[in-house]
Amino acid sequence: MNKTELLADNIIKGYKLKPSEALGLLKADFHELLYASNKIRRHFKGDRVKLCAILNAKSGYCGEDCKYCAQSSKHKTEIERYPLLSQEHMLRALKDARAKGVSCFSIVTSGKKLSEKELNSVCGYLKKAGKSACALSVSIGEAGPEYLKALKKNGLNRFHHNIETAPSNFANICTTHSFSDKLKSIKHARALGLEVCSGGILGLGESSEQRVELAFALRDIGAQSVPVNFLSPIKGTPLEKMKTITPLEALRAIAVFRFVLPDRDITVCGGREAVLGDMQSWVFYAGASGLMVGNYLTTSGRDTGKDIKMIKDAGLKIAGK
Repeated sequence: MNKTELLADNIIKGYKLKPSEALGLLKADFHELLYASNKIRRHFKGDRVKLCAILNAKSGYCGEDCKYCAQSSKHKTEIERYPLLSQEHMLRALKDARAKGVSCFSIVTSGKKLSEKELNSVCGYLKKAGKSACALSVSIGEAGPEYLKALKKNGLNRFHHNIETAPSNFANICTTHSFSDKLKSIKHARALGLEVCSGGILGLGESSEQRVELAFALRDIGAQSVPVNFLSPIKGTPLEKMKTITPLEALRAIAVFRFVLPDRDITVCGGREAVLGDMQSWVFYAGASGLMVGNYLTTSGRDTGKDIKMIKDAGLKIAGK
């Protein structure tokens, strides 16, 4: 048994990985790493893959300056911009997601936070959605206790709020809000007993050490669900010329996240088509236990039927079906 597999066995028994060990895994033999991370995934998550989906319910006009984001008003991008969609539109999107076997459906809105009127509309959508066959989530930017209480009262299960990148790299990516601002909203959600979905984007120019730092930050905040995105540079953003990471880099990172977050849901989301190409099914062997299907915020995903076939071809099953 090699050192990587031995470490995986210890993690299955309850050992918590150290940052220095995680950094070492980024340099481990690739095939040994994937074998070991897949072993951890199968122990904690079995062979079922959770599907999630989002709806870009309010697009563009955001006053924040996140360098990767096409929705910032500070960048010159060609995207569709519109105010908050109607409750009926949200409910139709939820119904469609449920029909495809999605385990969690999230309403995503651009901007730092919702207005009172927008909050009331989202609360109305949640109330009309009732007890859904999937978890109901929102990604609405900053949210204080009163906003979250209102959302939870109307049926919210999960609060999504990505921390985006390592704490030490955050100021290089965004200056209009801080990493500590992110943590405040997450702490409010946890205090109210909401599930927390939080992850980040790989390929923002971060170092190997910062990728490990991101994984441990997510462990520290207690995120139950961890979406892993890959930068797909968008024309008009400050990162439009950033070189994308390689498929092997992406898979190594997913594997290390599984070692650091052995019992969490790790979902591969935006940018997977551009970064992984024909190697998308490898994400499960790297340790991922979930997949975002359908379209993303301002970019198109691939046909959900193809993703479901890919999962089944890999000998895996859709969770909840």
